Formats: sequence, C-alpha cells, structure tokens
Amino acid sequence: MTRKNRADRRLDLIAAAHRAIIRHGTDGVHLNHVAEEAGLTSGAVLYHYPQLGDLLVDAHHAGMERFYEQRLKRIAGMRDPVEKLVVTIRSGLPHGPDDPDVRLLNELGGAAPRNRMYALLLTTLYDRQVSLYQSILETGAALGTFTLADDSLVIARNLVALEDAYGYRITARHPVIGPEEAAELILAYARTATNNPLKTSH
Repeated sequence: MTRKNRADRRLDLIAAAHRAIIRHGTDGVHLNHVAEEAGLTSGAVLYHYPQLGDLLVDAHHAGMERFYEQRLKRIAGMRDPVEKLVVTIRSGLPHGPDDPDVRLLNELGGAAPRNRMYALLLTTLYDRQVSLYQSILETGAALGTFTLADDSLVIARNLVALEDAYGYRITARHPVIGPEEAAELILAYARTATNNPLKTSH
C-alpha cells in the first residue's frame, strides 16, 4: 500500500468515525461502529488506528476545522473589516438542525466533562475563535471603521458565546430560530458593539 493510499484510508476512517459518533454518541461509539460505517473489518481499522481513542480525537479535530481554519481562509483575501466580521459571524452557525459538524461539536461538548482531551480540544477551538474575532475587531478599530463599545476581548468572547448559544438552538430545532434569524440576532449585538451598521455590498 502506498503512502498516499494509506493517508486516504485514514481520511476515510476519520469520516466514518465522524458518522459513527453522530449516530452512537461520543461515549457510545465502539470500534465495530466505525468499522461498519467504513465498510471494513475491525482489524482493518486497527491497522491504521491501533487506538480507537486516537481516531475519535482526529475525527473531532477534523470536524472543528470548519469553525476556525476554514473561516480564516475564507476571509484571508478580504480587506474590509465589515465584510470580514459579517462573513465570520454567518459562517460560524449551523446550516440547519442536522448540520453534522455542529452535531459533532455538541457530542464533544457533552463528553468534555469526562474526557480531558475533548475538553482541551473545545477550549483550544474557543480560544482560536475568540482570537479570530479579536483580530477583526482591532483591525476595524485601527482603521476607524469600528468604534468599539468595550474591550475587543470582551466583544470577541461574547460573539463566540452567541454563536454557541444560537447554534445549539438551531440544532435543537427551535421553531423560530434558524440560521438566518440567528445570524441577525448576533449581528444586532455586533452592530452595537462596533458602532457600525455592518452593511455589506453582498
């Protein structure tokens, strides 16, 4: 087996573990569940991941990439801090109640009190999201686009907290809070916090 094929197989297993976690829960998923999702034997899974725990951590980490690495790439070419802030807010919410990446994060959050590694993953993600928002806010303030109503760290932490809270409401199928409604509620706070109407040309 070539190195490339082996790397591809690991990616397939991470995706299979992702699905298995959503179906069975972080605490309830077993090796045979991952093997079933991957269409492999348990032995084949262990060949690539001798420890199931390592595979589950990789699956959780991969699911988190969307909420930091991919958002960072998405705004990398943007110059306008208003556009950056609006896009960052909108891209941090679930696409809908069945969004698999957010459901994975919810599973991780439920298991974090019992697993220090999962707690560390969530804490790291939170801190990186806060730093992303803080960078946008401080850049906007330096350019005179934003007049911050509070310390940038306070505003950034509140924005991430609102993402988490409304994201949960969406996945819990709240009847009047979907992705668009949640984005507008967070933007309402952001407008007050930045003293900017946050209107974009898009």
